[in-house]
Amino acid sequence: MASSCTHTIIASSSTTISRNYDVFLSFTGCDTRKNFTDHLYTTLTAYGIRTFRDDEELEKGGDIASDLSRAMEESIIFLIVFSKNYAYSRWCLNELVKIIEVKNQKERMVLPIFYHVDPSDVRKQRGSFGEALAYHKRDANQEKKEMIQKWKTALKEGANLFGCYVDNQYETEVVKEIIDIIIRILNNQPLNVGKNVVGIDVHLKKLKLLMNTELNKVSVVRIYGIGGAGKTTIAKAIYNEISHQYESSSFLRNIKERSKSDILQLQQELLAVKPWIDVLISQCGISQAIESKMLT
Repeated sequence: MASSCTHTIIASSSTTISRNYDVFLSFTGCDTRKNFTDHLYTTLTAYGIRTFRDDEELEKGGDIASDLSRAMEESIIFLIVFSKNYAYSRWCLNELVKIIEVKNQKERMVLPIFYHVDPSDVRKQRGSFGEALAYHKRDANQEKKEMIQKWKTALKEGANLFGCYVDNQYETEVVKEIIDIIIRILNNQPLNVGKNVVGIDVHLKKLKLLMNTELNKVSVVRIYGIGGAGKTTIAKAIYNEISHQYESSSFLRNIKERSKSDILQLQQELLAVKPWIDVLISQCGISQAIESKMLT
């Protein structure tokens, strides 16, 4: 079966990013709120991926509110669900302009999803997209005409990106492919451990000796201590130090809390990266898994 997503998408920035959300989801509610977007959002959050869903209830005169703009600037990945009525929404179009701006200025990842629409219609503003822009042009003053031009530029740039397509295939298959892409991207992002952490190098040196990553064997290292001692910081730091040595890696957050209700989902999230694990680092509330090669 042909894949519905292109797989040449690569995160363009390797710098540590302070963020509130992993994913920012942009869509028009009348087309996908109760079907595809809801399925996508539910699956993202089930995998522990922090996702901002703009339900358009936040709209105030079609302007991007300051808190929403901040959420966009602090997100790693943008998912844009282009659907039939997307361009009829000034809110969505203004949001798209901001997304493209953040992408270009901060080198963030943008993944368009073409939901029962042709990418060329989005790119060239044909079909429902052309009709929507014609609707916006009615009685437009000079200021609005300039804004419409920004919308057209953003639509073209967004549609030119590699993305996913929802047409005749099962939507659950597309959602799974999107999740896989996002997990790979997020696992390639260095974790934020702060700057100039006192004494961190000593702990990392001891951990490396314990782990002995040069040996081809399963290893388990447990970090324990009182609350606030820096266990999570150490786990993040060692992840940043050694994860690049392996084909795949996974950092599972909030294990202690999440294991009380969705332990099966945690297992699925871990194994979504690869079904074989060589090294497991576990400490109160944090579990870090890193694999080196397929076991045969």
